[in-house]
Amino acid sequence: MGASTRRGSARQVPEEGSVAASREVPTPSAPAGSVDDLLFRPVRAGNAFEETVERLLQTIRLGVVGAGGRLPTEREMAARFKVSRETVREAIGALKQAGYVESHRGRYGGTFVTRALPRSRRRNVRQLAQEMGSALDDALTMRHVLEVGAAEAAARRTLTDQDRSNLQQRLKEATDVSLTDFRRHDTLLHLGIAEAAGSPSLTSAVAEVRGRLNELLDAIPLLARNIQHSKEQHAEIVSAILAGDAEGARRSMAEHVSGTASLLRGFLE
Repeated sequence: MGASTRRGSARQVPEEGSVAASREVPTPSAPAGSVDDLLFRPVRAGNAFEETVERLLQTIRLGVVGAGGRLPTEREMAARFKVSRETVREAIGALKQAGYVESHRGRYGGTFVTRALPRSRRRNVRQLAQEMGSALDDALTMRHVLEVGAAEAAARRTLTDQDRSNLQQRLKEATDVSLTDFRRHDTLLHLGIAEAAGSPSLTSAVAEVRGRLNELLDAIPLLARNIQHSKEQHAEIVSAILAGDAEGARRSMAEHVSGTASLLRGFLE
C-alpha cells in the first residue's frame, strides 16, 4: 500500500468548521444499491489513504449514508476498498477530527455520520463559485449532458421490476421529504435515475459531478416554490421513464437541470 498504510499516526484532512456531535446513539442505516458499490469500489494503491478519505466524504456528502447513519464495518470497508484495516482506521480517524463521523461502542456501536456536519467557512455562494472558476460552467455543462442522457437511456431500457420499484421509492422519498432534507433525497433520486440507465460508468460520472455541485447547491437558500417545482418535475421525469417515453424523459430532465443552473447563476449575479 505504500507509506499511507505503514505510518501509525492518523492523518488530518482540512477541518471545515466546528460540529456539535449528537449525544444520542444514531439508528444504524446501511447504504445499498449500485451507487454504494461504485463508491466503495477498490482504491488505487499509490494514494490509498487519500482516496479512502475521498470516497468516504463522497458517501457522506452525496447522502448515500445520511446524518446519523452507520458506515460499514472497518473490516468490510477494508475488503471493499482493498486496503489494509489500518488505512481505513486512519481515514476514519481523520474524518473524526474533521467532525464528519463519530464512534459508539456497545452492541449497536460502530462508526456513524454525525447528525450535524461541519459548516463550511466558505459560506458565500459567490466565493464558492469564484473558487471553482471555470470549473463551475464545466460542471453545469457536464451535469446537463450526463443527466439528460441518463434519463433518456433509462427510458429506452427495459427496466426490471426492481428497477421500477427503486425509482418509485426514490421518487416517493424525494416527494414526501421535509424542506431541510430535500437536497439529500434529490441527490439520491438523480443517482437512482442514472442507475436505471444500466451503466455503472454513467452512474459514477453523475455521482462525481453531483459531488462537485452539491456544496454550491447547499450554499443557496431553500426556496419553497422552487422545491415544489422540482418535485413536480421529478414526477414528470420518472413517469416518462417508467412509460418508456425517451423523448419526454429527455425533455423533462433538460428543463429540470436548466432550471437549477439558472437558479445558481441567479445567486451568483
